[in-house]
Order: sequence, then structure tokens, then C-alpha cells
Amino acid sequence: MLKVLSAQKSIMILIATVLIMSCKPKKGQEEVVVDTLNQDLKTALTFYASFDSGVEADFALGDSKLYTVPNRNARDSALAGLHKPDISIVEGQGKFGDGLRYTERSRGNIYYPSTKNIAYDANDWSGAISFWLSLDPATDLEPGYCDPIQITDVSYNDAAIWVDFTKENPRDFRLGVIGDRDSWNPNPEGPDNENPIFNVQLAPVKNPPFAKGKWTHILINFSHLNTSNGTATLYIDGVLKGSRNGISDPFTWDLDQSNIYLGLGYIGLMDELSIFNRDLNTDEIEGLFQLEHGVKELLQ
Repeated sequence: MLKVLSAQKSIMILIATVLIMSCKPKKGQEEVVVDTLNQDLKTALTFYASFDSGVEADFALGDSKLYTVPNRNARDSALAGLHKPDISIVEGQGKFGDGLRYTERSRGNIYYPSTKNIAYDANDWSGAISFWLSLDPATDLEPGYCDPIQITDVSYNDAAIWVDFTKENPRDFRLGVIGDRDSWNPNPEGPDNENPIFNVQLAPVKNPPFAKGKWTHILINFSHLNTSNGTATLYIDGVLKGSRNGISDPFTWDLDQSNIYLGLGYIGLMDELSIFNRDLNTDEIEGLFQLEHGVKELLQ
């Protein structure tokens, strides 16, 4: 009886092994899957700045130049290029190659124009934004809110997409996908960033995994904005960390006035900014996170 059971067990193990081996992709198949994934990401790409050869974007469907302004209301005074002494390209210190370093909180803004670089749609808008950060929020950041990226035509509280660090230690990391202010806050009282109506629209991450000398990947995914059922998700190092569903407030843009602002109050390193014209699936997000040489692999 024992011999029969032993033989049956051996047969079951053999069958399981065969099934596992038959399901596991072979090396050639894995390469095809990766190539297809990368091609899909490349097709969806609208903007990419590696910061390896300066601040001009490596790839852009719109204006590839970075601009510097004394404040966001002084766009007529915008200068092409990087003209803030507290921000610089640092050789060999990016996630891949060179990177962008912010050393202090100061007046003025840098941005890339949104037109064509963001696939804005007034009726059904989806997309994804990817970049890498390296900092210790507790020791590097100065007091106050800090937005590594903010995309809007007006401000953080009016048809805007951003991530920020809260103003005091221990700092949360938050995703903000905020519709038209007239829609969500028609009778404003006091500062919006302290308003409960504002805060319920955010997706906060407690104890985010940032650290000195460590690079952290950020992926903002959003779909079907400007419909009655928009969604937004935040991935950190390929892992889902926060989400918002049922976003119904409109996002009304004057597209030519909209910009991709970088490093508002941010101190630390940034690298590999890429933007896509649709939301990404989990395989694509993981693939983007795992790219060995960065997004430039997609362009080769």
C-alpha cells in the first residue's frame, strides 16, 4: 500500500513539474514579450527628458525646451533654458547617467509646455507620468509643501495633477488629481490646502520609501478624466500605493497656458521624466520600473 501511494505521489509531482515547465515562457518567448511591451510603451510616449545632454527633452511631440520664469504669472518673461542657480545638471549622479539637482527652495519656476507633450482631452482624458526621485524628505526638504511635479494651467487647486510632500515631518507623499476649483469648491473659504473638501480628494502615502542615496520610481496613472467616472492611481517602485475613483469634476484647461512644472519647493535629485498618452497597465508599469538603462531603451 505504501509503495502504491509513493508511486502515485511521484506521478503527481512529475505531472505538476511538466505543467509548470510548459507554462513557463522560454527565453525567446520572454524576449518577444519584453519587445512587445517596450514597443507599446514607445508608441504611447509623448515626452521624455533624460537630462543626460542638458535640459532639452530627448523626445517631445510638442516644445522640447525647458523654460525659466520668475513666477508662473510672468510667462511673458520666460527664458528658454535653465536659469536658476539652485538647479543644475549633475554629471553621473542621475538614476541613469546625468540627473537634475535642486539645492534650495527659491523663487521662480522651471517648466516644459504641456501642448502636445500632454495628450489633454476635454472629453475623455487618460495618461501616465513617470520619473525618479532621490532624497531624504526628513533632512533634505525645507519647511513647507513641496511638489516635485505639478501640471496645470492655473494652480495646484484648479484642474491640476501633481504629487507633493506634506509640509512637516514626518512627511506624507500625496497624489493630487484636482478638478476645476469652481466645481469642487464654489464658495471658497481660507486656503484650499487646509480645506477638508480639498484633502479628501488626495491619495496620501504614509512613510513613503524615500531615502538618501536611494532612487525611487514614481508613476502617476489616470484615466477617463473629464467624464463622470475618472480614476487616478499612484505607483511607487512598481507597487500600487494610492488611488482615487469616481472623479467627476471637470478639468478645463487653456492648453496653451498649461505647463509641466518641476521642483516646486523640491530639494533633491530628479531623473527620467516621461509622459504617455494613455494610462498604463500593471505589466507596463513594472516594465518601465525595470528598464535597465532607462526610457532611452524605448527610443533605440
